[in-house]
Amino acid sequence: MKNMFKKYGLLVWLSLILIAGFVCTTLAGYIVSRDTIHQSISEQTLPLTGDNVYSEIQRDILRPVFVSSQMAHDTFLRDWILNGEEDQELIAKYLKEIKQKNKAVSSFLISEKTRNYYHTNGVLKKIQESDPRDAWFLRVKNLKAQYETNVDLDHANNDTVTIFVNYRVFDYQGEFLGVTGVGLTLDTLKHMIDSYQKRFNRKIFFVDQKGLLTLTGSNFGKTGGSLQAMSGIQSISDKILSNRATDSSHLEYMGNNGKVLLNSRYIPELSWYLLVEQETNADIKPLQNVYLLNIGISAGITLLIASMVLISVRRYQTRLEKSASTDALTNLLNRHAFDFVFQQALLDSERTRQPMCVILLDVDFFKKINDKQGHLVGDHVLKEVAAIAKRSLRESDVICRWGGEEFLVLLKNCTLEKSTSIAENLRNTIANNDFSRTTDLTRGRLSVTVSMGVAQCRENESEDSVFERADLALYQAKENGRNSVYFSE
Repeated sequence: MKNMFKKYGLLVWLSLILIAGFVCTTLAGYIVSRDTIHQSISEQTLPLTGDNVYSEIQRDILRPVFVSSQMAHDTFLRDWILNGEEDQELIAKYLKEIKQKNKAVSSFLISEKTRNYYHTNGVLKKIQESDPRDAWFLRVKNLKAQYETNVDLDHANNDTVTIFVNYRVFDYQGEFLGVTGVGLTLDTLKHMIDSYQKRFNRKIFFVDQKGLLTLTGSNFGKTGGSLQAMSGIQSISDKILSNRATDSSHLEYMGNNGKVLLNSRYIPELSWYLLVEQETNADIKPLQNVYLLNIGISAGITLLIASMVLISVRRYQTRLEKSASTDALTNLLNRHAFDFVFQQALLDSERTRQPMCVILLDVDFFKKINDKQGHLVGDHVLKEVAAIAKRSLRESDVICRWGGEEFLVLLKNCTLEKSTSIAENLRNTIANNDFSRTTDLTRGRLSVTVSMGVAQCRENESEDSVFERADLALYQAKENGRNSVYFSE
């Protein structure tokens, strides 16, 4: 029973959490069902709607921010500016592709050096410091942040009111090169508002810091151009506009059809206020509130369970990967993992045309060590040889346990002459080491020697061919008395 719980303990705990979550959901539903309609709307429904709308607006605004960031860090864009902005068709084609691929209404680049305003059809204009319409460029240039989101007229799109993401571009030394980014029109957000109102069945609109209506749904109605001119809501307009915190605030006022509850939230990305309101006489049943609360609790429980499962899977996967790629005795790469590393290193060597060598190392008379002093001493020798090799080799070198008492070393950017010297130093270090100093398994000094074969990778040479030549060099070393280093031409 104990072993069974140990094996399936995680599943048991997950099941208990699920049961507890549904119990809490049912209990919460019973409690919420007793609340008044006013409390349900004021404390749960409207804030949740505001949070959902706010999160979706953030998502839709962050997408063009991400696109603009990719543009600002694109090596093509930066290199094109640094190379003198010679072929303007290239940048126009690039901006057009960005615009079409990301369904933006505008994509642009302004060069600090030439002050050219590039868009999908080429050069739109030159930025002039004396032109008030170009003041935004100087503002963005002096920003401390990487980008800004602002609402402005799009010069390349018939002065359409557009939400721009202006991202600063720097060269590889951190010098300011210009500004790039994309934009989306307010019509896009208007369609979003219509979908929100239809989905949440509530009135949603935006006002700026002065209280002027900036964005509403299609069915908003003619209620005036500002909060101060709207009947009823004008009584709380000062409270709405005085709150610059991103946390939502709960307000109410008397409308034409009775009390209206309103949720207000300041959106710093747009410098606007998001307002969500609902009349208290709407046909909202307490069961709907229970349903919304259940969603929140279930989502939290699901997230918790998913996190636990993910952590468990990752830990298990990490252990599997380590056991699959690491030799358990020496903690070096095993032969399977080394094959992958070698293939990558071989490609890099061919691409950079830098020499690369391999060293095949074999412990001399290892069978006698096992036979005379036991396998524990033999294991100790292998671990010590691995430790000495790791200390003696360069940081860029890769060593693996090739099999039995054999080790294979990969030397990147290393000539045959240098590799032979490295191998000789390693051979000498091992030969002069007292292997008994780090174990209680032996009595008296324990000396071990190694033989090595070195081979340099030739152009277009296969992996098997390199290892075969290194093995032949190792065979020569062993045939000529061991404790030596031979190399293959």
